[in-house]
Parts: sequence; C-alpha cells; structure tokens
Amino acid sequence: MKTPLFIVLFVFGLYFGFSQNSEVLADSYYKKGEFKKALVIYENLIKEKPYNYKFVYKLVDTHQQLEQFDAAEKILVQRIEKHRNPTLLVELGYNFQLKDSLDTAKSLYREAINYVDEKPNYIYTIARKFEDHSLLEEAIEIYNKGKILTPDKNYSIQLARIYGDQGNIEKMFENYIEYIAYKPNFLNNIKRAVSDFISENKDNENNIYLRRLLLKKIQQEPSPYWYEMLSWLYVQEKAYNKSFIQEKALYKRNPESLDRIIELAITALNDNDDETSKDIFNYILETTQDASTALTAHQYILEIDTKNAASEKELMRIDEAYNNLFNEFGKSELTLSLQLAYGEFLAFHQKDTKSATSFLRKSMKLNISEFQEAKVKLLLADILVLQERFNEALIFYSQIQLSLKNSTISQEARFKVAKTSYYKGDFDWAESQLKILKSSTSQLIANDALDLKLLISDNKWEDSTQTALKYYAKADLLAFQNKTEEAISLLDKVLQEHKGESITDQALFKQAKLYEKEKQYNKAETNYLKIISDWKEDILADDAHYHLAELYNTHLAKPEDAKQLYEKIIFDFEDSIYFIESRKKFRMLRGDSIN
Repeated sequence: MKTPLFIVLFVFGLYFGFSQNSEVLADSYYKKGEFKKALVIYENLIKEKPYNYKFVYKLVDTHQQLEQFDAAEKILVQRIEKHRNPTLLVELGYNFQLKDSLDTAKSLYREAINYVDEKPNYIYTIARKFEDHSLLEEAIEIYNKGKILTPDKNYSIQLARIYGDQGNIEKMFENYIEYIAYKPNFLNNIKRAVSDFISENKDNENNIYLRRLLLKKIQQEPSPYWYEMLSWLYVQEKAYNKSFIQEKALYKRNPESLDRIIELAITALNDNDDETSKDIFNYILETTQDASTALTAHQYILEIDTKNAASEKELMRIDEAYNNLFNEFGKSELTLSLQLAYGEFLAFHQKDTKSATSFLRKSMKLNISEFQEAKVKLLLADILVLQERFNEALIFYSQIQLSLKNSTISQEARFKVAKTSYYKGDFDWAESQLKILKSSTSQLIANDALDLKLLISDNKWEDSTQTALKYYAKADLLAFQNKTEEAISLLDKVLQEHKGESITDQALFKQAKLYEKEKQYNKAETNYLKIISDWKEDILADDAHYHLAELYNTHLAKPEDAKQLYEKIIFDFEDSIYFIESRKKFRMLRGDSIN
C-alpha cells in the first residue's frame, strides 16, 4: 500500500524543523561560550547531513574553541582525503597554525592559493575563508591573482575593505577609486565608506592621499564622477569655494540641472561661509533660465546681505533691491516666498512693523493655498509679538492650529503660542502647551519645546513672584526683537539680583550666546567658564563645554584649549548630543590619521 503524500510531507516537515531548531540551539550555546553543549549538537547534525560543509566548519571551529586541535585535524583530513577542497586546506592550515606548526600551515595555505591558477572560480571562496581567519595577506594575494586570471571581474571593493582593516589607507583609497571606475553608480556607497577615514582638516594625511588620487584621475580621465568625488571631499573639509570649482566643471559637462550647485550654496550658507554662498548664488543667476530658480537665488543673496548689513545705507539698498524684484517678477503666489522674506526684512531689520503688516496683509488677498496663507499668518503673528501685541498674535497662531490640524506648521504655531505665553509671563499655560509638543513629529519643535518646558519648570517655583523667570523671559523677548544690548543688560540684572538661584546658569548661557552674536568673544568665554566652574553638575554643563570649545576653535585661536574641552565631553558627557561631534573634532585637533 502506498504511503499517503501528506504523511510523507508531514514527516519531512518534522525532520526539517527539528534539524533547523537544533542548529539554532547549537549556535546559541556557541555564542554563550557553552562549547561542549554546542559540540554535541553539531556532531549530531553532521551525522544527519554529512555533506553539509557549514556544519563541518562549525564542528571544527567548536573543537578549536575547546583546544581539541587533533580532533579538528582528524575531521578535516578525512574530508580532504575524499576531496582536496581548497577551503578545507585553508581550514586545516589554520588548525596547524593554532598548534604552532607554522611551516605546515604555510604549505597548506600555498596549496590553496595555487589552486586558483587552475580553477579561478574558487577565488572568492578561498579568499573569504582566509579573511575569516584574519589571514589578510593571503586574501590579498588571492584577489590580486584574480585581477590577472579573471580580468572581467573586479575585486577592488574586497581589497579596499582588507586594506582598511590593515590600516593601509593609501591602498584602500586606490582600490575604492578603482571600484568607482568599475561601477560609478556605487559612488555614494564609496563616499560613506571613505568618510570614516577623512576629517575636516585638509592637511590630514588621509585627505591628502585621497585628494592626490582624485586630481590624478581627473588629469588622466576627466569623468564626471571624479569631479563629484573631489567636490564631496572639499565639502568635508569645508572648502566650499573649491567644491564650487568642481561643481562648475560638472555643470559645464552636463548643463541639465543646477540642483547640486544650489545645494552647495545652501550648505555653505548654513556653515556661515556667506562669501562663497553669495558667489554661488550669483553664478546661478548668471546661468539659469528658470524664473523660479532665479527668484530663489535673489532671495538668498538678499538674506545674506541683510545679515551682514552694517549701515542704514546698506539696508536702503536692500529695500530697493526687493522692490526691483517685485517690479520684475510681480506679486503673486509664485513670489510668495520673496514676499515673506521682504515682510520679515521690513519688520525685524528696518523696524517698520506698520509697513511690514500692511504689505503682508495684501499678500493674504492673493490667490494662495491654505498652507501659504498659514505661512503669512505665522509671520504676521511674529510681527505682533515683536510689537508686544501678544493677544492679537495668539489669535493668528490659534487660527493656524485650527485650519491645518496635525501639520508641521500647526505644531510650529502651537509652539509659538507657548512661547508667546511665556513672554507674557503666563508660565502655566505655556507649560501645558509645551507638554503636548514634546511628542511633536518635528524633532526640532519637540526639542525646542522640551528645552523651554525645562526652563519654566526648573525655575517657576523658586520665587513665588517668579521675578527672575519674568526678567529672563523679557530678555528672551528682547533678543527676539533684535535688541541685543538691552537683552544683555537685563540678563546682567538677573545675574546680580538673583545670584545663585537655579536660573543663573541659564542666564549665563543665554548671555554668552548674545555676546557671541555681538562678536564679544572674551565676554562669552567668561560666561562659559563660569558655568563650567560653578554649575558643572547642571543640565547646561555639556552645552557650556561644547560652545566654549567651538569658541576657542573658531574665534579665539586656542586649539589646545578646545581639544581639552572636546575630550572632556567624550569622557564625562557620553550621553550628550555633542558627543559625536566632539569626538570628531578632538581627533582632528589631535591630528589622528583616521577620523
């Protein structure tokens, strides 16, 4: 009688499941260092599946972990006598190496290496087995043979990885470069791989290696990907002007899109390289035929000029430039971004809130979307806060929350409701709004909400009249109003009249940031040092260390002092948001070869 098919399948399933579970259990014992228990299971698995090489290698490895080298050797020799598999030769050689029989080990390694001369299809398999045992020179030899024996294949990525493990950075870069030439679409992957080995310091040895290789490639074969890679390297070094040269060369070869150049301009601007950013935006204006791109470039240039304006005459010239653009491009939904920028310019820089409000109210009458209308309302509300017309501002913010519920701009409006209430001294209401925003989908809003909530909750109970917190909130408002000197003076009052209270370190930190804005770096230094000295256990301790390090590194020319502060963050503030950046900058200042 024939056995029903479903019974056969059921039994097979039970057998397969048992085998699979046994392997999982053995692996678990192995990882926990319970090698004797793992050994028993692997021996049973080999009996069930004698031709499964995975189990053979695991059994051999387990014997080696138990220092049962003779038992491992016996298994391997029995296998090799049946079939002289080159990976088994490597494994047997390694077993002899563990027994300090180095000559025998080397002889077996050499046999495995020579095997690929006859059968090149074993190159990857044998090389990987060498790599498994950190026999990197042997793996390198195999891959280099592969370059000759199988010229249609590429082994550069494997070689690059091995050279990186060895610390041979120059050879690693050479092979990554070879791989880019072989597969240009892997360029971004290579950038990620290389990024761990370079730094912001252009004089770093690794940076020099890579730069030299790329410049040589451009001379030999001016392919677009070499320019792109070199541009990327210059960005890592913050040499945005040099990156711009490469991006121009790329654009001239393929003038389809200015997106990469725009992105570079914004990156330079965000890193305070205003001069290069402005040069790039001017190039975009000279090059583009697209009205939207030209408007974007114009707007960024005007914002850069506004930030650096030092006289009324310069502000008047900027005002004229805005109006010339409106004459050229008109006032419609297409120029709304420019209109918002102009409204902000009028209110916050020209101090002409009346004209700003009138101008923006006209913008709201255009045929714009609900989202665009919300952006105008948000700025109008900010201007009302600037004028200290808090209740009117709150109406606009609330309208945005109701009209675009759960959107990012709605969450931003809620945060501004809390901030406005805080400016008014209504700390309880502000705190209730901030609690909601701690789980905002926007990480930036969530972080800002948490910081403000902690400021309020840490300081509102110490004084029943909340005088110090009210002074601090007023100073914060003055800073928002660009009344920096008045804000600094009011913070002085907090520090004098409420010395030693919990708000002291917050006032010192806020004042230090305002001093930096006014380029009074020595005064900022004094404040940061005061926090480090007197408030070293407080929440702002890591902020003070990091910002003082940045001050020393960028403005006060004290790299050694900066290095000590970055190191302090690494060892004493492991949970700090500044940890990764501090480690990176510490290594750069120390002159490490590898970033």
